[in-house]
Amino acid sequence: MGGGIGAGAGCGDGPAFEMLDPAPVGVAVTRGPEHRLIYMNRMCRAQLGDPELGSPFPSAFTSPTRERYRRLCDQVFRTGEAVVLTAIPLGTEASPEQDRGRRACPAQDRDQDASLAQERDRDQGASPSQGRAPSPCQDQDADEDQERFFTSSLSRITLGADDHGVLVMAMEVTEQIAAARQVQAIADERRHILRRYRSLIQVSAQIIWVTGPEGDAIEPSPSWERVTGQAWEDFRGNGWLRMAHPDDQPEVQRTWQATLDSEAKSYDHVCRLRVADGGYRHFRVRAVPVYEHGRLVEWVGSCSDVERQWQERRSQDLLDRAAAAMGELSSLPDMLHALAGVIVPELADGCGIHLIADMSGADRGGPLLVERVAAAVRPGLPMMTPYGQELVRPENMLVQAVRQRRPMLATFAPGNPPPDLAPSGAQRWVAENGVNSLLLLPVVVDGAVPAVVTALTCKHRAPLSEADIALLSQMFDHAHDALSNAIRFQRAQQIALALQHSLLAEPPLLPDLRIAARYRASPAAAEVGGDWYDSFVLPDGATVIAIGDVAGHDLAAAVEMSQLRNMLRALAMDRWGPPGEVLTRLNKVMAALSGEVTATCVLARVEEVTGGHRLHYAVAGHPPPLLVTHEGTARFLDEPTGSLLGIGDVFDCPSATVPLPPRSTLLLYTDGLVERMGEHLDLGLERLRELAGTLAREPVDAFCDQLLSGLPTTGLDDIAVLALRRPGDD
Repeated sequence: MGGGIGAGAGCGDGPAFEMLDPAPVGVAVTRGPEHRLIYMNRMCRAQLGDPELGSPFPSAFTSPTRERYRRLCDQVFRTGEAVVLTAIPLGTEASPEQDRGRRACPAQDRDQDASLAQERDRDQGASPSQGRAPSPCQDQDADEDQERFFTSSLSRITLGADDHGVLVMAMEVTEQIAAARQVQAIADERRHILRRYRSLIQVSAQIIWVTGPEGDAIEPSPSWERVTGQAWEDFRGNGWLRMAHPDDQPEVQRTWQATLDSEAKSYDHVCRLRVADGGYRHFRVRAVPVYEHGRLVEWVGSCSDVERQWQERRSQDLLDRAAAAMGELSSLPDMLHALAGVIVPELADGCGIHLIADMSGADRGGPLLVERVAAAVRPGLPMMTPYGQELVRPENMLVQAVRQRRPMLATFAPGNPPPDLAPSGAQRWVAENGVNSLLLLPVVVDGAVPAVVTALTCKHRAPLSEADIALLSQMFDHAHDALSNAIRFQRAQQIALALQHSLLAEPPLLPDLRIAARYRASPAAAEVGGDWYDSFVLPDGATVIAIGDVAGHDLAAAVEMSQLRNMLRALAMDRWGPPGEVLTRLNKVMAALSGEVTATCVLARVEEVTGGHRLHYAVAGHPPPLLVTHEGTARFLDEPTGSLLGIGDVFDCPSATVPLPPRSTLLLYTDGLVERMGEHLDLGLERLRELAGTLAREPVDAFCDQLLSGLPTTGLDDIAVLALRRPGDD
């Protein structure tokens, strides 16, 4: 600053600077190389205190500020070049008067200052203890230690001929600096929180993404592209949805749209996403809305890979489901069917289970006889070929898996399997339904391989993995004890059934009558039962049919049944009389059997007479015969009825005679066909009568088969049926 503000003024020339007293900035004037004060306006005295005029100007400051200002004053005085200092911290020496003034601050002033400060805090949204500097009268120590900041300019002025000084102008910017520091602290804190949030997100999620209020991707996501391989051009908008598994896309779209429509507070869903290597992994997708001034502006979300947790949870769930499905089953086919229903569709699109009917072929290197007993396919796929036995060639992969007793997996182009991959029925199904992988898993039970599981995946579904194979193996390992019991039960039942059939004679082939017989063993019992039937021709040409039931369901009952059947045939062949008389003789002979044996029986003689056939019959405690005409009229021959066999010498069994109309059917049966637990026998008899009437014109073999399949039975008892059909005159 050149020129002379009060040229020629000395220390006593202060009034020449009075025009600077009201200036809103501090003004001080020094003279000479010692920089002695000759003027300070009111603002400067308020800023620096009230040093004595004539004293060196820098002495008003504390060290090291004093030394800095002395050098600057010297520099400006010597060179004449102005210096500007911006936001420089200054410390000043307090005068005794200022010190006394601070110490004498009244309590009411402190209260007033505190009240005003609290009001200001409430207006600014800050708590009373945050966001403000202490007032001068509130905390003396804090005030004395508070750092103050000034922006200053120093320039040389001319006071007279060869009389120079320094003009100092200073403006305190402490409040601005404090505010800037507070803003910076908030910004730093926000950056710190943001860094922490990003770190947490990176720990818990592999992918971060942002969508607009409508749910469309609006920002590139490098993490999405890195994990899925989908570029921003394909990701933007709704393009991200194409990375979800095709089976999951409808549900992802539905749940996401429902969240957007309902303005929910969050979104949380687990689905499969295609990753960069082309496979699919399970991700947990989460998102939260972001609002500004009450308006939804975007959604911020994350995708976390939860494949391992999902696999563990699925494994336990499938094992629990398999255990629950088999919990109340005892039949081996039923158990295997239940397991196939758990495998599909969770692990595979199709599943077939074959029983090994004869292992000797595989052990000798020859073909293997297998029987498919269970199958399941996911909805939308056709069922596999009908159940049945098949001889599988030695080079077939199924035979190899059985021989080596280890799982074998084949992957191939959809619908293009290699030859000899599976039994012929399954091989055709593989080619026709776009199968891309097939697993053959031998089931090892008690050291043997009683069954083989075939699991298949189709088209867009990923081939079975090592984890899937391990889970399937674990599932059948957990079912080992139940399968072992079921296999032993089935083998015992097969032996018992073979023994039972060996004790039952095949009906004779007759020129004028048709006879058909069926025996169904109880699936719930492994022992042979006491149900039996017989049919033979007497020397006089008459035909005899009989059916009966010995009390009990064990080997002893089967032996007694065999004895009873043979004795009845011998008595009838020896001397025929009315059927009731033959049964009376049988009751006497039964006394010679060991133990107390009771039985029921129907004995009938069919003979040809002039104009047709006639039926002589007697009933000993057994369900009544059913006579069905060709027209569909069915009636029970329930009169007369005799006593139970084996109850003692008092035995009464009358006989009766009825004609057999042309093309009519006489049905004999055991109580397993009509009895149901908790139900009156009459209801079962009525069901039989109605169904038999509808089957009157079926061939006699079909008549028997459809009765067995069409009536609801308990499965707790054996069933025997014997039907005699008289052909018509035509």
